This record gives sequence, C-alpha cells and structure tokens, in this order.
Amino acid sequence: MKTVTAEDIRSIVDIRAAHPERVAELATSRAQPKGLLGSTGRMLLVAADHAARGALRAGNNSLAMGDRADLLDRVVCALRRPGVDGVLGTADIIEDLLLLGALEGKVVIGSMNRGGLAGTVFEIDDRFTGYNAASIADAGYQGGKMLFRIDPNDRATPVTMESCAQAVDSLAGHRLMAMVEPFISRRDSDGRMRNDVSTEAVVRSATVAAGLASTSAYTWLKLPVVENMEAVLASTTLPVVLLGGEVCSDQDAQFAAWSKALSSPMVRGMVVGRSLLYPPGGNVEAAVDAIVEMMAL
Repeated sequence: MKTVTAEDIRSIVDIRAAHPERVAELATSRAQPKGLLGSTGRMLLVAADHAARGALRAGNNSLAMGDRADLLDRVVCALRRPGVDGVLGTADIIEDLLLLGALEGKVVIGSMNRGGLAGTVFEIDDRFTGYNAASIADAGYQGGKMLFRIDPNDRATPVTMESCAQAVDSLAGHRLMAMVEPFISRRDSDGRMRNDVSTEAVVRSATVAAGLASTSAYTWLKLPVVENMEAVLASTTLPVVLLGGEVCSDQDAQFAAWSKALSSPMVRGMVVGRSLLYPPGGNVEAAVDAIVEMMAL
C-alpha cells in the first residue's frame, strides 16, 4: 500500500508553486526531537541524499532513486516505523518530507556537499552546494553531514578538506552535530572513483577526519563496516555511526556484520540509505524492523 499518493505529490507541487513560504513555516513550527538518541539508545537515520550527487543506482536498477514519488514513499514508510529517529537529506528531499508532515519529532541532518557528482572528472572536488551551518540552524535541524574523500593522486583533495574543516567549525559554532563521512578514494583502471574499504584505509581516513577544524566537540564520524571493525573503532574517541552502504544480495551476511559492529559502545547509531529503502525482496518495513531490533542496547 502506498504511503505517498499521486494526490500527495500534486499537493507538494501546488504548495511549492503557490505558497513556497510554507516550507520555512513548517520547518520552524515542527515538533523537535527530544535528543539525538532514540528509543533504542542509539540513532537510526534514513539516508536520502544520494540523488543530489547523481548517484541514483540501487542494486541492479540504475535509476532507482530517480523516481521521486517512489523514493518519498519508501522514506515515509521507513520514518513511520518505530525506532527510526530521522532522516539525512538534501533540502529538496527534506522540504518534500516537511510538506508531507513526515518530520514531526524527527532528527533532521542536512547534507552539505554534493558537488562531487558521481562519474565526473571533478568528483573528488566535493564542493559545498547544499546546506550550510546557518541554514541548518535557522531551520531548527539537528546537524549537517559532509562527505570527505581523500584521493592521494588528486590535487583537488585539499580544497574539500579545507571546506569540511570550515563546515565543522561553523556547525560547532551553532552547537550542532557535524557528521563527517571520510574515505580514502582512488580511481580504478576505468577512471571510476572507488572507496578503499580496507581496515588500514578506513583507520587512516577516520583519524584525519577526527582532526578537522578547531574543535571536535560536536563531530561524529560516519564509517563503513569493514572486516576488522575493532581496529577502526579503536582509532577514535568520537561517536561513530555506521554507514549502511550499497544494496547487498546477501542481506543476512550484511546484517550479521552490522550486528557485530553494533556490539561496540563506540557505535552510537546507523545511517542507512539504499540497503534499507531498496532491500532484496522490496520489503522496506521488514528491513527497518530488523535493523531496529539489532540497534537496541
């Protein structure tokens, strides 16, 4: 059964066309979450910022996240499940969700840098084209997220690094969470950007990300689940949220790896996108409920 109907989509478009001021009104008047950590003692967020970077693939469907009505339906379905604390997204997605009334009492994290479009020659130059700290604070959201990829062979990396450091400082100035998602990244033989998820690379990227800016008081790290997660979590004292990653055909194995990582007190939550919204078999509710169950402390 659809949670977002054709009538809902028409209403969104009508309001955007005739009453765009409603977006800001709804943002500032919405019920605020009681804190970052929910009923499980951890934070579970639905990630929905992929499309703004041109990354639309989920599983074998190259345009899965390109159908906005379907994407919103899946996100709203997930947000309605007990134990889901909020969403991470770009302004267009978050504003659609506001107009749908789906963000009451939810944690909202604004996605800040989406300029490193997938598959481009400038992908590593991840410009801040989304939210900034001031707009996140003005809207009453809980924090901002930034992607921080380090390519040892690309001279554009320091530009992104400097911008991320400035964003962390700005968010801290507003006492808002800065969620940093670091990777060591390189181009493969076909010129495609690939993230190195070896233990050594993830440890290195985490330690660099933790040292960004003049304070780390409000910084959380968003890290992938790798084989030797114990070594990764030993590399920092910052709160860690686990990255859900790509849709996996072997969901049982994926969930087992997440459950093992969640046994660490360093891990304070998960941010899951495609693997939750487009699970094998298509049952979003079942995927959400399984993750919520393993999240409980």
